[in-house]
Amino acid sequence: MVGLTSVDVSGAQYAPGMRASGTFKVVDFTPAPVPSPAIETAVPVGIATMDKQFEGEVAGRSATLFTSAFDQSTNTGTYIAMESFEGALHGRAGTFNFAHSATMSGGSRQGEFFVVIVPGSGTGELAGITGTGGIAIDPDGTHRIWFDVDLDQ
Repeated sequence: MVGLTSVDVSGAQYAPGMRASGTFKVVDFTPAPVPSPAIETAVPVGIATMDKQFEGEVAGRSATLFTSAFDQSTNTGTYIAMESFEGALHGRAGTFNFAHSATMSGGSRQGEFFVVIVPGSGTGELAGITGTGGIAIDPDGTHRIWFDVDLDQ
């Protein structure tokens, strides 16, 4: 893999293993009907779609398919999400898919928010993108995201 060696819009240069970070807001969360499960469990399963807006070194928007098994009364469960991102990382424009998941137990995170970029999903200046990342939520509710990426260009 060949990493980024060009200059971004701020004039900074990035070597292989570039990190791009930013914040995001959920601008739409729409629950979807769930067919009756073949197996009932103690934690209900849900499905939703989400739209997000990103700012910072990660700038753009995403469309998300969101699935969860979550008990709202105890604030306990796990989600898995697949996102289609359109925008730019450090000014390099394109699209790609990424997946992430996390587990909560009684309101505290038991499993980290882990992000993985779907291999082969990048287009435009993000063609060949690979990598991982993470999501963190600040005490004030600010959602942060980062990607540690390489580009095979």
